[in-house]
Amino acid sequence: MTSPLSRLRHRLASFGDTGRRRVPLLRRVPPLPLLIELAARVGYGARGLVYLSVGALTLGAALGWIGEAVGTRGSIVWLSQQPLGRLWLLLLGLGLAAFVFWRVLQAVFDADHEGLSREGLGMRFGQAVSGLTYAALAITTFHMLIDRPENANAADVERSRQTAEQVLSMPFGNWLLIAGGLVLFGIGIVNVSRAWREDFTEYLACSERTCRRIAPLAQAGYIARGLAWLPLAFLVIMAGWRKRPSDATSFGAALDAIDKQPAGEWILALTAFGFIAFGIFSFAEARFRRIRPPRDLSLSK
Repeated sequence: MTSPLSRLRHRLASFGDTGRRRVPLLRRVPPLPLLIELAARVGYGARGLVYLSVGALTLGAALGWIGEAVGTRGSIVWLSQQPLGRLWLLLLGLGLAAFVFWRVLQAVFDADHEGLSREGLGMRFGQAVSGLTYAALAITTFHMLIDRPENANAADVERSRQTAEQVLSMPFGNWLLIAGGLVLFGIGIVNVSRAWREDFTEYLACSERTCRRIAPLAQAGYIARGLAWLPLAFLVIMAGWRKRPSDATSFGAALDAIDKQPAGEWILALTAFGFIAFGIFSFAEARFRRIRPPRDLSLSK
């Protein structure tokens, strides 16, 4: 007996094949597996651009070249201020949307063939969370085409505090906020643990020599991403514990708080290099990753 997802994939493939037979123009469109591969590679490239920008700006803050560290949204604002900024935003938004599409195929349709084992479901759940995160970032990017904030960090902090205030107004709101902070803490720990337990070359189609060079970039990137979540998680937990929404802050402001600690500029600089490494790793994935469309995607199989 076939599963509902398998039947859905079959119907989508049937609809696409019927359209290609009846509409001559659609025959010129590449097959769906090739379009999926293109979307995935463009998506990984868009993720790489975001993290390269975050890393470069974070490094600039650590070295005192810019006023404060910024998070992902701040890096997008910075891109929008460059020559042809609106074009950058449009291309980045489309790239992030393509990455979200690929994450949906991974999480829902099991594009990576992880299966239904405990480890496979855990991987797919992480891909789903990642998809939601990048969906929010894509929406933010498209929104900035219409309304670009002057100070991204201030806007993010204000948004975080408003959200914390709304949560605290709910029954048991302080515990909900603490739970949210613990989730952020868990995301950070999971990222750090992945750096040590995961084989990042498993999905790459490259030579052994190239893979050996790419793997450390992924490890450094995941460690930096994981550790960067911890200050934000702590501040959210404290906002719930103290029932004080003003303690909540943004990802960029949490990075900036690291810079103000003893030896903070060194920690921030190492974090920045980790972000840059993750950006480079994302570009490597765009080039070398094995893109395997979900099973039963095409009736020609």
